[in-house]
Amino acid sequence: MEICRSLSCINGTRKCSAKDSSPWFPLISQVVVIVVAVVAAIVVVVEVAIVVVVAVVAVVVVVVVVIVVVVVVAAAAVVVAVLLVVVVLVAD
Repeated sequence: MEICRSLSCINGTRKCSAKDSSPWFPLISQVVVIVVAVVAAIVVVVEVAIVVVVAVVAVVVVVVVVIVVVVVVAAAAVVVAVLLVVVVLVAD
């Protein structure tokens, strides 16, 4: 596939000759396709990495929240047990 450099050739007022066409156009178009493909691949990899990081952070947050809830419930149970012992001892 060649592209004409001459404006009159592009407008169709005369036939394209060898000097009107650029031999670099196929190579340039292939390079552009390769660059676009590489950039798209990099974008996909970055997006996947972001999703993985967000998922890991979410799991860590859930684990921390569960640990905090368990510790608070255990502390509350200890406080209630101590208060019951105090009440029983005072009642006697």
